[in-house]
Amino acid sequence: MPPFRLILASALLGLSVAPSVLSTFTPGFPYGSEKVRGVNLGGWLVLEPWITPSLFDNTGNKSIVDEWTFGQYQNRDAAESALQAHWNTWITEEDFANIAAAGLNHVRLPIGYWAFEVGPGEPYIQGQLPYLQKAVTWAGKHGLKVIVDLHGAPGSQNGFDNSGQRLEFPGWHSNATNVARTDAIIKTIGSMFANQTDIVPIIAPLNEPAGFDGAAVLKTTKQYWLDSYKNIRNPGGSSQQSNTVVLIHDAFQPRSYWEGFETAPDYTGVAMDTHIYQVFSNADVAMSHQDHINAACSTNLTGFDLWLIVGEWSPAPTDCATYLNGRGIGARYDGSFSGSTRVGSCTGLTGSASTFSSSYKTFLRQFWEAQVISYEKGDGWLQWTWKAESADDWSYQAGLANGWIPQDPTDLMYPNICG
Repeated sequence: MPPFRLILASALLGLSVAPSVLSTFTPGFPYGSEKVRGVNLGGWLVLEPWITPSLFDNTGNKSIVDEWTFGQYQNRDAAESALQAHWNTWITEEDFANIAAAGLNHVRLPIGYWAFEVGPGEPYIQGQLPYLQKAVTWAGKHGLKVIVDLHGAPGSQNGFDNSGQRLEFPGWHSNATNVARTDAIIKTIGSMFANQTDIVPIIAPLNEPAGFDGAAVLKTTKQYWLDSYKNIRNPGGSSQQSNTVVLIHDAFQPRSYWEGFETAPDYTGVAMDTHIYQVFSNADVAMSHQDHINAACSTNLTGFDLWLIVGEWSPAPTDCATYLNGRGIGARYDGSFSGSTRVGSCTGLTGSASTFSSSYKTFLRQFWEAQVISYEKGDGWLQWTWKAESADDWSYQAGLANGWIPQDPTDLMYPNICG
């Protein structure tokens, strides 16, 4: 989920017309005819300060703002011990059972490049891969599909803390070695799951490359998508194509930018990932509850030439969650974010659901349903995120427990909310 430098590209995104595919391509889920309904396993194998603030606060070091500095600025043994305990407990098989019981069919699992390869001088701590394999096993046992999502690349593809390294400007795209390392990792992931497409039907070769940072990023990204198609669909350089769907991100560009890109007949099994949030600009957080609902209802997801999945979104209407914009960075909503204009107090809008008013919970239900209705005009959705330590407004788990998310995602209380 994108932090402080992202200015939302809301209603520019589109799709629902399934691509024509070759008869030999048989994905592990009937994309285009059945809707993706899922959730992200955020903050597990890639740390995010806002999802697990205690992991960062417990270090006692305010310079630790991402996974890079988590390994850089504290005792190595202490960091490894904290991570091991986190990996063992944050997501377990019980979570997969509960996700399946909630009527969902997909999980999206972010993982960083450093799980596969750490270069000289990089302070990352490894140990994530056994948990990736456990996740796939648990998903298979509980009838869920896994989207393996490379969330962080060498040099950072966006400068967000969720890429592993928070930077003023991303460095991935400007260094050929960074890109070559990422290509090699995608080849590894493609080969790992080429024969498990019944459980891992999709690989996302890179989360949120920062297309808003200019033409150089977009040029590298487009070439990387082309190379990733071969690296995923032809695992190990084989001439025999796998049945893995390649999920490319829109790089925060409008759908018109991508029209005709990686389409049939030259390409098969390509889907577009778009992320839709209404909290990462001053204008977004200033919207009324009805404005948020109207914006969701007006999102256009039809008429595109690839499958389109809304891979990240949230019912949260504010950026109030602690560290959401980055550790040590405030919120636009309450005016503590530099350059923002205060809208109001964050009290009762994030944190524990026990502090939420009944009217606020009603709004969360309405906003959640408006987004689901809109996104199912495309090919489906995965909410960000399954759980968070102290931000119930973002948590699917908390929404289920507190009534603003239905126990069955098709059981809508406000089916006509979009008119």
